[in-house]
Amino acid sequence: MKIGCVKEIKNNEYRVGLTPDNVRAYVSAGHHVYIEKGAGVGSGFADTEYVEAGASLIDNAADIWHLADMMVKVKEPLECEYPLFHEGLILYTYLHLAADRQQTDALLAGRVKTVAYETLQESDRSLPLLSPMSQIAGRLSIQEGAKYLEKRFGGEGILLAGVPGTPKANVVILGGGTVGMNACKIAVGMGANVTILDVNLKRLEELDNMFGAHIQTLVSNDSNVERVVKDADLVIGSVLIPGGSTPKLFKKKYLPEMKDGAVFVDVAIDQGGCGESSHVTTHDDPVFIEDGVVHYCVGNMPGAVPRTSTIALTNATLKYGLQIAAEGLEAACRNSAAIASGVNTYLGSLTNKNVAAAHGYTYTPLEDVLTD
Repeated sequence: MKIGCVKEIKNNEYRVGLTPDNVRAYVSAGHHVYIEKGAGVGSGFADTEYVEAGASLIDNAADIWHLADMMVKVKEPLECEYPLFHEGLILYTYLHLAADRQQTDALLAGRVKTVAYETLQESDRSLPLLSPMSQIAGRLSIQEGAKYLEKRFGGEGILLAGVPGTPKANVVILGGGTVGMNACKIAVGMGANVTILDVNLKRLEELDNMFGAHIQTLVSNDSNVERVVKDADLVIGSVLIPGGSTPKLFKKKYLPEMKDGAVFVDVAIDQGGCGESSHVTTHDDPVFIEDGVVHYCVGNMPGAVPRTSTIALTNATLKYGLQIAAEGLEAACRNSAAIASGVNTYLGSLTNKNVAAAHGYTYTPLEDVLTD
């Protein structure tokens, strides 16, 4: 199979879909890999490393889109890349279609076969291709939140850990999944007062066993959320419905009740966000202030640490990518329920139920349209 990998063009996105080690694995399995020149530089991988691994370097990204049977990326294609789609192309990347009707329409019109990292789910309900970026985003959320609590960024001017004789910051984490747990780990490590909320009592018990007296666990409901955010210095939104739009747990009505200069980091923004007041920002212009609350809503947070993020992501994606390349998408889906769960669009049909519900489109089960 012909495998393509182009340079990411999203704002301040320095990750890359394939490392030189990944290229070596594909080439060893008998595939041909085309890499755009400079694609890996932002993550610290030189063109020479890709050549040594067996890749063919191409100057023009459009040529790679044309040549590739499977395109391996990190982030969703942008509007300027839509004309490069061709029927039957396998696109293997993060898509987050529930928050992006335009991209959904373009992929359906282009009859692209998409495998979305964020919806690929194993039998134990784990999300192996989302998990590494969730770990990074969770840890970054506290790092970024602590920075934007500084006065010069519009924050209230409080040190997360405090010092002896001063109060520590109050951190509230909405959602106890992978993002929330990793945010909790860093916040506790920095010495903040941490409250974490989730609807799942079993998960709250697990978190309580992990962190003990260092955290307060609460059941997530409107009353509890409203009560704890009033005193919060930093709120982390870390709610996820795989493939679907995120519920708006952080209400606009909470903002006037919060401290001036408090910070809200909406890690769920790439799925539409869990804050009613949220809208997507970029690393170039990461925050805005509404009703005195600083909002950080960058849609590709792990792009800020591309070396770590690229290695962590590709460690997870390579296994499934090699299976798709070896068997073809159709056989891979029949042999792997996990890969089948990642297919969002297939030759003009929308095959993810949550994405279809988000846009009010017709959902078609993959097995009904999968070709021989």
